[in-house]
Amino acid sequence: MSEAVNFHFDVDGENFSSAGAASANVKKKLRQLGLSPEVIRKVSIAMYEGEINMVIHANGGTADVNVDDDYVTIILADTGPGIPNIELAMQEGYSTARDNIRALGFGAGMGLPNMKKYSDEMDVQTEIGVGTTITMKVKID
Repeated sequence: MSEAVNFHFDVDGENFSSAGAASANVKKKLRQLGLSPEVIRKVSIAMYEGEINMVIHANGGTADVNVDDDYVTIILADTGPGIPNIELAMQEGYSTARDNIRALGFGAGMGLPNMKKYSDEMDVQTEIGVGTTITMKVKID
């Protein structure tokens, strides 16, 4: 691939039924680009977890995906409340999801841990009352 490919998605924070639409779209596009199933799987899982977190905690946001010769880079940005304690939020099972969200089967506290697990690099920038931007990179085999 000689030229980078970029995709942009708006993540609707009002609609749980559309959560995951951007990651499904990216999965399809990465297949069309001929990336390996393992790279596609990692990108899909990491991005889906981020989308769900934006819907649960931040009333949506944006997802930008950049594909170059070396990496698939996912940038998830929201204007939500921010993450008060990143170290705590990175612990499996820790969640601040409301009970009504948990009743829908979301908010198990695996979002950020899974995002880290399925990306080769992850950076979290957050500011209370301003929002959060998470950048993840998955190395292309």
